[in-house]
Amino acid sequence: MTHAHSILDRRRAGILLHITSLPGSLGNGDLGQNAYRFVDFLADCGISVWQTLPINPTHADGSPYQCLSAHAGNPLMIDLKWLFDRGWLPAPPDSIGEISVADYRFRCLKQAFGSFQACLQSEYRTAYDEFVKKQNWWLSDYALFIALREELGCKAWQEWPNAIRDREPAALEAARLRLADRIAQVEFEQFVFFEQWTELRRYAKRRGVMLFGDMPIFVAGDSAEVWACRECFDLTETGYARVVAGVPPDYFSATGQRWGNPHYNWEHMKATGFRWWLDRFRSQLALYDWVRIDHFRGFEAYWEIPAESETAIHGRWVKAPGDALLETVFATLNGSGLPLVAENLGIITPEVEALRNRFDIPGMLILQFAFDGGDDNPYLPHNHTENNVVYTGTHDNDTTLSWYENLSEEQRHRVSEYLLDHCGDNKVGMPQSLVRCALASVARLAVIPMQDVLELGHGHRMNTPGTIADNWQWRFSWEQLTEHKAEKLAEWVRDHGRCC
Repeated sequence: MTHAHSILDRRRAGILLHITSLPGSLGNGDLGQNAYRFVDFLADCGISVWQTLPINPTHADGSPYQCLSAHAGNPLMIDLKWLFDRGWLPAPPDSIGEISVADYRFRCLKQAFGSFQACLQSEYRTAYDEFVKKQNWWLSDYALFIALREELGCKAWQEWPNAIRDREPAALEAARLRLADRIAQVEFEQFVFFEQWTELRRYAKRRGVMLFGDMPIFVAGDSAEVWACRECFDLTETGYARVVAGVPPDYFSATGQRWGNPHYNWEHMKATGFRWWLDRFRSQLALYDWVRIDHFRGFEAYWEIPAESETAIHGRWVKAPGDALLETVFATLNGSGLPLVAENLGIITPEVEALRNRFDIPGMLILQFAFDGGDDNPYLPHNHTENNVVYTGTHDNDTTLSWYENLSEEQRHRVSEYLLDHCGDNKVGMPQSLVRCALASVARLAVIPMQDVLELGHGHRMNTPGTIADNWQWRFSWEQLTEHKAEKLAEWVRDHGRCC
């Protein structure tokens, strides 16, 4: 197959940085001026790809892989200055007092919606109405879900009163009337988020930077989609997962990873022509230039863990209809040119690779995984092929500097010997040597986590798989990005033929 719309049409460089990791704004990075400044930094360095994590609304733990919706945008990423510039907010205060940043942001969004409603002649009024109408297929259930969840003390929907939990029509209609103001507020938040996202994407395109997103293969059990589409998931009568998702013991954890997401009811999915999945692919492809399918191997077979198990050890592999699903997706949405990348990490079998190769979906190569085993390790640079995306590490890895410092002396020696022999440096310095190794790879796209660009070590990790504390909080500051580091990165990108 050809890559008519592929990320791999030529050699490119990218940076992995989540929106929340941008500097400057209250509590977390957002879609404001620092996002535009980051695009400028990428373009000035000849970098043409910005990879983010999922941008959906999270639960309290902040994980973008356990979201309240598979389609909605995270309102905490909304740029408040954008609202001020349109006259919907007064000038932001010097301090926010004792309330949380999240509460302050939502208070501002509520105030902005009130101002928006008062501006009947606003140029955005028609756009807002059109957005609500066009996105009704997911927005209606999501807005009601959020309003009900707040009314019921943020309890999981499985704990709601039975009539609401089970979506009895009379109960839903009464809730829509009772919560009409909050529902409209949620719809406004989504309208603003996607207006800002569209403007940022348009700016990035003008600067030659493309957005590379991430679609988790599973959705959270406490989410609008599972509540609204129970028949698509393997659930008990009360809505809880009968079995949950995860992976067996692996590189990250001796007891495996118990993610807790419900599995799909694949028989129902097949019987309905994979309509739920088609909608999901459509919404993600509308947001990004390319989409990474998280945990791609779950399309071939998934690790099924009894819901009552505390770890992932006592699970089993169950076949999934990935071939039929992808055949439907490719045939329906754009033939052979879909801009997808597969996260083919973990326990990858020949069957998983055969599925990926059948649809010519690029895979991922992680250099931090390259130095275990022998010379046939597929992550070693001499085994790379063009139809892949190479990384020093991902959001689940430690920073390259911290990773290297925590290797045994024997392991560090092996890494150093390989880099000296194969990657052209006359001495090894971390993380620079591994960054240069990624850029030198034959893989068409090389993506570097921002932590490695900034040469950061211990304490700057984004996520530690298998843990729930102190994740997803990392942010950088512009002071860390010195002129020397930016110039050096631009030089390396240019020297390795990846300049946009």
